[in-house]
Amino acid sequence: MSDFTRYVLWGSAGHAKVLAEIIALHGGRVVALFDNNQVPSALADVPIFLGEAGFGRWADAAGDLYGVLGLAAIGGQRGRDRLAIHQLFRSRGIDIPRLIHPTAVVSDSAQIGAGCQVLAQANVAADARLGEACILNHRASVDHECTLGDAVHLAPGATLCGCITVANNVFVGANAVVLPRLSIGADAVIGAGAVVTRDVPANTIVVGNPARPTQRN
Repeated sequence: MSDFTRYVLWGSAGHAKVLAEIIALHGGRVVALFDNNQVPSALADVPIFLGEAGFGRWADAAGDLYGVLGLAAIGGQRGRDRLAIHQLFRSRGIDIPRLIHPTAVVSDSAQIGAGCQVLAQANVAADARLGEACILNHRASVDHECTLGDAVHLAPGATLCGCITVANNVFVGANAVVLPRLSIGADAVIGAGAVVTRDVPANTIVVGNPARPTQRN
């Protein structure tokens, strides 16, 4: 029986390194990486396996997966991929934890969904609610009574002021600010440094100060 908590990560790039550092701070260890692309392991001495077939071979060889925890180390507007990875892990009995950096500030009244990643110096204020597979990058802030759907990603320094509703699979760019009591529709993208002063419809990209819609490529 190992004396540390075993983690597996899907994704072998820089975000895996960030998560591995937080996992180590909590006394855990990454024992396997998975990626859909043929890439080297992001972590020294941690094996990497290719795609679902590689995951299946690893899981079969590992045998008893009791107590193993799994996370998607994939950021950006790939929230649906994060959710699908969580389901794949669950299909083999791997639990999906919440991962919170020790320097993050999370209110006791906040609700944090499975697979959420709250990175260094991020803030989640009173009565905020985060769905599954959300990422709050370094210094991102979710103020009081905000509600985030599943698979939302706030880039470094992004700020949601109070009482904001954010639908599923939204990406908020670095240092963007969303003013209070607004709604952000599903699959929207808030550009880096944008200041959002009005509701943002679903499937819309907004940029600038004040933020205005721009066409998707």
